[in-house]
Amino acid sequence: MVTKQKEKEIFAATCRAAECCVEKTLNVIGGKWGFLILKNLFSGKKRFGELRRLLHDINAKSLTSALRSLEENGLINREVFPTVPTTVEYSLTQKGEDLKQIIMEMYIWGEKWVR
Repeated sequence: MVTKQKEKEIFAATCRAAECCVEKTLNVIGGKWGFLILKNLFSGKKRFGELRRLLHDINAKSLTSALRSLEENGLINREVFPTVPTTVEYSLTQKGEDLKQIIMEMYIWGEKWVR
């Protein structure tokens, strides 16, 4: 829980591009697809095709790019199984799990304000 004093410090701080924690967090997650991939992985492991079906408007190239970025930033694990065709499952790392509260707050805000 963030105290009112800490909240004031966070929002009053001048953000230099290299030091802003909010900006750094957004860069780690990526764009819209990063948030939506994380949201879908909170319910458990998913394969590429499952994620693609859950993210209706995404094309394979964009999904691949977003998954690679999330993996490189340590938010998801990519597990490859030696099957034919190759099976790949994606899951959250502890670092990715730590974003759950942020995603939940976004959901709550959306329920309240975006209808």
